Amino acid sequence: MTGTAGQPRHGPLLRMPGPDTAPRIFLLSPARAGGKRGDLLLSGRGRFPLAERLRAGASVTLGEAFSFLSGLYFRGKLAYAERFARPPGGVPGVHVITSNRGLLPADTAVSADELRSFAEVEIRPDEPRYREPLQRDLAAIARPATGEAAAPELVLLGSIATGKYVDVLLDVVGERLLFPTDFVGRGDMSRGALLLRTARADQELAYEPVATAIRRRPRPGKAGPSNGDDEAGARARPPAPPHRR
Repeated sequence: MTGTAGQPRHGPLLRMPGPDTAPRIFLLSPARAGGKRGDLLLSGRGRFPLAERLRAGASVTLGEAFSFLSGLYFRGKLAYAERFARPPGGVPGVHVITSNRGLLPADTAVSADELRSFAEVEIRPDEPRYREPLQRDLAAIARPATGEAAAPELVLLGSIATGKYVDVLLDVVGERLLFPTDFVGRGDMSRGALLLRTARADQELAYEPVATAIRRRPRPGKAGPSNGDDEAGARARPPAPPHRR
């Protein structure tokens, strides 16, 4: 299956977006809560609005915090998911995988201490503090909602190259776990740019079942310890100040 960059790839395994498809919920892999960006945001030394709000004891949304921590990749995931989510009634359409609190809606308010706690737990399928809350929340959103005939499809915007996400997700939702086919062969920054571009163009990507993709492709070795995604080339610097005339 081939296709030009940013264009859906067609093939018998792909699920193309359309008006009559099942409800759809997006699962976003988290940003890495530690590292230079985490230190800049949470150390109390940051001199930009997001860090100053946290230092003052205020909360920020999980989406805001992870967009800073990850940069382009998470911003792209969030913009795309917010544009194309079709959740059943009463269920948020965009959920973020966390290291110790299961799934949280992207607009959940979090404090500096809560963000620091994400860095204390590794994302590994054999880590119960990660696995058990995630299984609980997945089971809750994977059921058909009241008045809905079909259970929702779940789209993972994150890596399927290791088992840190998919080993837990597949155990709960199986073939209903999808991912964008155009993620294959791309790094984090390229995925982020793709998602931003397609969201702005109102062009939803094609998806395929994660289980099918894993069966077709050899699985690499286990990833090292992590509490989220690392964006290659991300620089730990605050957002540029607004231009003043």
